[in-house]
Amino acid sequence: MKKSIPLFVFTGPFPYLPVMKKSDGKISRAELQKLYRAHRVPIRLRLKDFSSVPPCEYFYELIYCLLTPQSSAANAGKAVSSLKKHDFMNRTLDPESLLGSRDFYIRFHKTKAKNLLALKEKFPLMAQELSSGKGGHELRQWLVNNVRGLGWKEASHFLRNIGHTNLAILDRHILRNLTRTGAVRQLPRTLTRKRYLLIEKKFQSFAHKIKIPMDELDLLFWSMETGEILK
Repeated sequence: MKKSIPLFVFTGPFPYLPVMKKSDGKISRAELQKLYRAHRVPIRLRLKDFSSVPPCEYFYELIYCLLTPQSSAANAGKAVSSLKKHDFMNRTLDPESLLGSRDFYIRFHKTKAKNLLALKEKFPLMAQELSSGKGGHELRQWLVNNVRGLGWKEASHFLRNIGHTNLAILDRHILRNLTRTGAVRQLPRTLTRKRYLLIEKKFQSFAHKIKIPMDELDLLFWSMETGEILK
């Protein structure tokens, strides 16, 4: 594995933090722990950002997580900024044309636009649920059952982005690195509820064994794949 040079540059509430170059192949626990020690400061700062997100931002955080499947995080972020600029939360607006913009094209934008309209209609009820004091796992189940277009990964992503902990975000980056470390034998073809929760338990167990909190290990895996700590 090539030696990496950390670069701690904060450019806003959700900064890009280049951490290390993408790497391939197997990785030992010792190598992973070494990388963690080198990069735990920006990782913990990023998690602190998540815990500081105010409830008034939850609507757009949830939109972000609805837009990311099959689209880049950068484009989803740009789309959210555009929706904020047009005050989608408070104005009568069909978001389809915005999501289909050439500047930040969102795949399946027609379906996702319908999901956003359904979210907007139901968000007052969601806001009540999110402020109920329930734990992350209970909230995740509620979101999966009640938010159109939101699966287990996206619900976990959203809750992590507003400060909840110990929820696995099993996207391709995380799954790939779980197989690289041997925590998971092979990449799953599909992620049913049962399989998702089983892999989440394996992730938690592996994180406990190597003494790295799962939420921090999640961001370390992300940085290993993408070279940055994004949301």
